[in-house]
Amino acid sequence: MATETLTLGKALNAGLRRALEHDQKVVIMGEDVGKLGGVFRITDGLQKDFGDQRVIDTPLAESGIIGTAVGLAIRGFRPVCEIQFDGFVYPAYDQIVSQVAKMHYRSQGKVRIPMVIRIPYGGGIGAVEHHSESPEAYFAHTAGLKVVTCANPQDAYWMIQQAVASDDPIVFLEPKRRYWEKGPVDLEAPLSTAYPLHSARVARAGTDATVLAYGPMVRTCLDAAAAAAEDGRELEVVDLRTLSPLDLTAVYESVRRTGRCVVVHEAPGNLGLGAEIAARVTEECFYSLEAPVLRVTGFDTPYPASRVEEEYLPDLDRVLDAVDRAFGW
Repeated sequence: MATETLTLGKALNAGLRRALEHDQKVVIMGEDVGKLGGVFRITDGLQKDFGDQRVIDTPLAESGIIGTAVGLAIRGFRPVCEIQFDGFVYPAYDQIVSQVAKMHYRSQGKVRIPMVIRIPYGGGIGAVEHHSESPEAYFAHTAGLKVVTCANPQDAYWMIQQAVASDDPIVFLEPKRRYWEKGPVDLEAPLSTAYPLHSARVARAGTDATVLAYGPMVRTCLDAAAAAAEDGRELEVVDLRTLSPLDLTAVYESVRRTGRCVVVHEAPGNLGLGAEIAARVTEECFYSLEAPVLRVTGFDTPYPASRVEEEYLPDLDRVLDAVDRAFGW
């Protein structure tokens, strides 16, 4: 077993490299992904090794990137598009919603769009609006798209390969504040042995309350669970991993055991993923709940200036406060 310690960013790079090696139809395209290696260096070295016909520097035109990728996908290629920052995706939103999400349905299943749209998302890096957005609800709400997000290097390595291999269009959300966090990655196991792409997973077992998170907030919730354990309270942390389709089997099992549920995400609370999850958990686990499902989210404002972003982002204290409130019922 070739297990190495990699950052999440390096794990994504290794996964993309393996996808390029495995299938000659895989192409990477985006702003500065080639010679520069991407603004976060996720595609570093790939153009040098695979050439500029497979790792393509595009004009600064997100709609053009996605529109071109749709044509490539229809012709049998597997384009992997990088949107440089989360807030830059909106010029491409029309293409994603009107074409990418609907082509398979519109053609009565005759046309597939096997493409991946990589989006670094979330705050915590000292940037400003348009560079620190959490747009996942827009895409999860859109029928015809699948939406996934990784939270650690091992998942990053496997999930990007699984997304590229999928015949469905996938929005692949990368938690940019976690790009530099390290973890063990098995680089040689076959893809068939990887954890299923569209499945949630228990990141930490516990008995007293269930805390649900995805992407950048998984680490925050694990830290909160470690702090709670010092006070004798065992929190179970579930990493959702897939936002559309939602996999709530493990969530329901957990909530039925713990009786309490807190959902955490960076995006604003109004009509966010937390609201949908809370509704489903309440429907399925009503008689097991000892308290309402609570949410810890970003505030319903545009993303703030970097000097106050830590006041905006959910942190360990806000998660633990919600857990305390759940026990107060």
